[in-house]
Amino acid sequence: MGNTYKLLLADDHRIVLDGLEFLLSSDPIFEVVCTAENGAQVINLLKQHQVDLVIMDINMPEMDGITCAKQLRKDYPELKIIILTQYSQKTFIQEVAKIVDGCMLKNNTGKQLSTAIHRIMNNGKHFDDFPEDEHTSEVLGKREVEIIQLLAEGLTSDDIAEKLFISIHTVKIHRKNILRKTGQNSTPDLIAYAINNQLI
Repeated sequence: MGNTYKLLLADDHRIVLDGLEFLLSSDPIFEVVCTAENGAQVINLLKQHQVDLVIMDINMPEMDGITCAKQLRKDYPELKIIILTQYSQKTFIQEVAKIVDGCMLKNNTGKQLSTAIHRIMNNGKHFDDFPEDEHTSEVLGKREVEIIQLLAEGLTSDDIAEKLFISIHTVKIHRKNILRKTGQNSTPDLIAYAINNQLI
C-alpha cells in the first residue's frame, strides 16, 4: 500500500467532509484522494481512483452507506470500509458488522478515528462500544408499525389517513409517538431504524 493510506470520504454534508479531512490531515500517513456526497458517487469514483479505505456516512441520498458498502464488498473484496453513524442501537451494529470493517459514532474525535483506521489497515476491526437497545419493536403498537410500513412505501400523512380511515391529526400523533419511542429524529432515520429492527 506504499507509505500512505489512500482514503475516500463520503458524506452528504460538505461541512462534515471538510471536518473529516481536517481531522485526518494531522497524520501524514493519510491521503484523502477524493470525496463523495452519496453512495453512487463513491462507486463511480472507485472506477477512477485506487484507494485503500472508504469512510462514509450511513445516511446519504441516492444510495445510502449500507447499500453502497454491500456493493463495494462484492466488487472490491480487499477494500476496507468504515461506516460513520448516529445510530447507537446494538442490533444495528451487529448487522453492519457483517459487511464493513469498522463502525463508529459520528461524534468521535480525530484521534479515535485515526486509531481505528490504523487498526483496520492492519487487518483488524473496530466497532464502537454500543449500548444495548433501549427501544425495540415491542414498544410499538400494531397501528404504529403499520404506519411505519406505509411511510417506508413513500406514503404521506394524508395518504396514510385516507388508507387507514383515520384523521390526519391521528396520523400526526402516531408519527410523533413513533419517533419518541424509537429515539429517531426524522422519517429517513425512522425507516433505517425499521429496516435494522426488521419492522419492514
